[in-house]
Amino acid sequence: MSDRLAVLPQYLLPKRALTTLAGKFASAQLGGLTTTVIRRFVARYNVNMAEAANPDIASYASFNDFFTRALKPGARPLAAADLVCPVDGTISQFGPVDKDQIFQAKGHHYSTTALVGGDATLAARFEHGHFATLYLSPRDYHRIHMPCAGQLTRMVHVPGDLFSVNPTTARGVPGLFARNERVVCVFESDHGPFVLVLVGATIVGSMATVWHGQVNPPRVGELRQWDYAPGAVNLQQGEEMGRFLLGSTVVMLFPQGPLQFNPDWAAARPIQLGEAMARRVST
Repeated sequence: MSDRLAVLPQYLLPKRALTTLAGKFASAQLGGLTTTVIRRFVARYNVNMAEAANPDIASYASFNDFFTRALKPGARPLAAADLVCPVDGTISQFGPVDKDQIFQAKGHHYSTTALVGGDATLAARFEHGHFATLYLSPRDYHRIHMPCAGQLTRMVHVPGDLFSVNPTTARGVPGLFARNERVVCVFESDHGPFVLVLVGATIVGSMATVWHGQVNPPRVGELRQWDYAPGAVNLQQGEEMGRFLLGSTVVMLFPQGPLQFNPDWAAARPIQLGEAMARRVST
């Protein structure tokens, strides 16, 4: 079956209604039923609870509490690198931005302008730059951390579709990551600007950041933007910046310059928070 045919049912499903329902269930405190669901989820996806700060499944009051669980201190040491991996997951794609085009999958590209919500001025800062798209599966740790130290300047909530973001859908839905609902976080760093985008998906009940809390819902159907004064939000490398309530994808943009990705990286390779992602190369 072709990827386009495989994703056809997603065009027909009531994705927003399913997402709302899943969000309500995930936040509900249902006692023994919640514990049973978590236990089955852990078994189904082989979740490593030994890494969790709280490994006791029965102690989580809601599925969301479990899904956004913290890791034990020291479980993800930071590599000595200019940029470290911000999440546990799998590499979808990474590499150079071709003028303003980001590679999604064979036969599919999308523009930096579309990804950041239509802001051509912001997108122009990443022409011929670099990108990395990282997929978080249901079994992964779902907090997002900083690839390097950064000062937040803007956050944009972009309304959109709620397609799944698994590899099959990435191959079958054109412009997927610039089509789905997303939260665009713009930072300045010692090496220039960078963008970290949290991409929503089917049954992703909400996305949250450490400085704002829950960004969505509400889903008001129009773009929302927040600007931040210099120094209002400063985060260090490896510090938590946000989280997903159910799995999704992170897309990062970096400006043009001598950036070299980890030579061990390849599409479909598993990754862990804190491992070396890239380094700045002296010219």
